[in-house]
Amino acid sequence: MTRSHLRFLLAGVLGMLAFVVAACGGSSSSSSSSSGSSASSSAAATKKAAEAPAKKGGKITMLASSDVDYVDPGHTYYTFGEMITLATNRPLYSFKPTDANKPVPDLADGEAQVSADKKTVTVKIKSGIKYAPPVNREVTSKDVKYAIERFFSSNVGGQYPGYFQVIEGAPKKPTTGVKPISGITTPDDHTIVFKLTEPTAVSFIAALVMPITVPVPEEYAKPFDAKAQSTYNTHVAFTGPYMIPNDSSGNLTGYKPGKSITMVRNPNWDPKTDYRPAYADSYFIRTNASDANVAARQVIDGSNMLLDTNPPSNILKDLVTKVKDQYTSVPSGGYRYFPLNTEVKPFDNINVRKAVMAGFDRNAARLARGGKYIGDIATHWLPPDFPGFQESGGYKGFPDIDYFNANNESGDMALSAKYFKAAGYASGKYEGNNELLMVGANADPGKAQAEVAKNQLEKMGFKVRLRLVPQDSVYTDWCQVPSKKVAMCGGAGWFKDFADPQSMLEPVFKGSLINRSSGNINYSMLNDPKVDDAMNKAALLEGEPRLKAWAAIDKMIIQDAAGIPFIWDKTTLVRSKNINGVPNPYIALWDLSFTSVK
Repeated sequence: MTRSHLRFLLAGVLGMLAFVVAACGGSSSSSSSSSGSSASSSAAATKKAAEAPAKKGGKITMLASSDVDYVDPGHTYYTFGEMITLATNRPLYSFKPTDANKPVPDLADGEAQVSADKKTVTVKIKSGIKYAPPVNREVTSKDVKYAIERFFSSNVGGQYPGYFQVIEGAPKKPTTGVKPISGITTPDDHTIVFKLTEPTAVSFIAALVMPITVPVPEEYAKPFDAKAQSTYNTHVAFTGPYMIPNDSSGNLTGYKPGKSITMVRNPNWDPKTDYRPAYADSYFIRTNASDANVAARQVIDGSNMLLDTNPPSNILKDLVTKVKDQYTSVPSGGYRYFPLNTEVKPFDNINVRKAVMAGFDRNAARLARGGKYIGDIATHWLPPDFPGFQESGGYKGFPDIDYFNANNESGDMALSAKYFKAAGYASGKYEGNNELLMVGANADPGKAQAEVAKNQLEKMGFKVRLRLVPQDSVYTDWCQVPSKKVAMCGGAGWFKDFADPQSMLEPVFKGSLINRSSGNINYSMLNDPKVDDAMNKAALLEGEPRLKAWAAIDKMIIQDAAGIPFIWDKTTLVRSKNINGVPNPYIALWDLSFTSVK
């Protein structure tokens, strides 16, 4: 498997800056020939689907194993949430399914302009983009400014502040209410200027694809944002080709949390301003379809239907061997892993964590999700062909770290015993009475994955209480809430924010970004000052020095034994026979604005 398109994506971002930033560098790693062939095949299939003759009209139903985390673009951070956001909203930059090599202007009216000192970024936005009812007015640059400012408010809950705290005046901690940010100015209605505290324009521009840049009309959203917990999530003003139906007050009548999402055409959307064709008339998404076997069969045997993510392993095998024209495999640019909460006993002991990593059978966990079809066994955090992968040792990883390398992918109980003994357990297994809380999804393949992890821990002597909940609840109600003391999140995955190792490592493992109230991404609660310091320094670098610096951080996190990456993931998407499904490699899910009924 490969993710060569991601490497080119970073090169594309750098290329955007080449006309003003002479020092920008590229990336240099290469992939194995077999992986390159796989990537080419996947990219060719996506291009063929996206460029196939399509007709407008029709209603498409999607069966989804989970719900969105949030509809509010200032709060969403799931790929599933981003799938809905990309169909209903317009960030400054986004991605065509046919060209994941670089972002394209969406709300923006061209490439970002960067000052020579790389501390000022200027973006022009298009004219003629209007909000859906009930707002109905044209979008201005002030709406983007407000969207970013509200992101830092504790009652909105933005979840990736690290990329944007480099803006002058940006809060270092969540604010009470929405506060102005001095480093964002709007000299006119179609220009927004960002002043940065560090010369980090390269990575900053790469982050402008995030939902934080979706415009939010202040005069409309302010009353909702004034609540103790913002209610804009159920009153979003849309700008994309689709909208979720609402009433005259903006209440989203088409969004029923935990049950369904309906999307219809946005009457104020002007296709002349957009690259999206928006073929289908409407979508009905039934969320939390917890019986994955039934859902997959309904999609395969039915019509006008999509499945959102990997089917159970038994159906996946049938798809690969028998039903070859109703699925698409997309490299996700991410990893699936089991975080080890460093604040929960006995995982606060690094030798216990090393013992768990040494004895854990990653092959068994991969088999639970579908085996070889769903990705390579991970030997470190940065996935194949991602910038920094080769610098992190490629597929071999770090052979000098005996408790986690390519030689013990199926677990080594003798090596595990060595570290348990170092932790004070003479038997070579855990001997304490602490009961570990593990939280996992209640639907396969996440359920099967969590159950395998439970068995792995129990063979090492742990007592485990496994709690199975709907997939969206795994994060929002448990793993993202430090006070719940989840020892191991049984179904965690992390996928690129943009094609740069900073986006793969910083949100997940930077101690200064731990949010103890809600929306915490650092499930391991890793708070290693050496890692934070190295991340701060690496953020200022470019080109090969940047990749080497992040590769070193990759190794530091493995040395901290903060979690068990077990798959460099790819997603299998399933469709009915009469659907031309178009995946978008950026989110590794269906692109609802390009998918059509045949």
